[in-house]
Amino acid sequence: MSLQATFRNQIKNYRKWDFIIFLSLTLLSVLNGQTTVFYLIYFFWWNALVQLAVDFYFRNRNENAICENNERFEFGSLFLMGIYWVFIVVFFGFIAGSGNHEIIFTNMEVLFFQNWFFNGNLIFILIERILIHKTKQPIQIYLSAFSPNAVVMHISIIVGGVVMFFVVKNYPEIFTPENRWGSALIVLPFLLLKIMIQSLTKSDNQIQKN
Repeated sequence: MSLQATFRNQIKNYRKWDFIIFLSLTLLSVLNGQTTVFYLIYFFWWNALVQLAVDFYFRNRNENAICENNERFEFGSLFLMGIYWVFIVVFFGFIAGSGNHEIIFTNMEVLFFQNWFFNGNLIFILIERILIHKTKQPIQIYLSAFSPNAVVMHISIIVGGVVMFFVVKNYPEIFTPENRWGSALIVLPFLLLKIMIQSLTKSDNQIQKN
């Protein structure tokens, strides 16, 4: 098998690599004391935005892409993403961590792209999404405000709020970026959400098989 054929075969298994890279970089950030609730929710926000932007650009360039709303772009989706950005940054970035300077500092590193584990995750999902379209992979794309990624982001905000106010706030000495076990517990529900994304978009795999 040629190198190009091997590469294309791995691209077809992008969901597996997407989860492996996310898991690996997130665990590395935990081990280095650089993970917070904001880190995880903000990543889901960027993940949704990157996919929306790349899918919109390639919607007519990848003939194997199936658009759920007939290739029409809904500007309401961008408006909604903007509202979520403000809410996530203000609420989870500042207000929710206001009593802990370590959490605030870590959040600011993420916000201003000084967290290299976060940056690595973003770079990977950007390159991955572009390669999926460049190699003409069969894929469903969603340009509306209610895509699977948006649904997962909604849930991540709810989960993040529960974690912050019913867990982190009650045990501030345990759930700090430097406490690896506390950070690992914070990461767990978001890993489950990542698996949910895989499940919500598993129809792409069925497209590839047909």
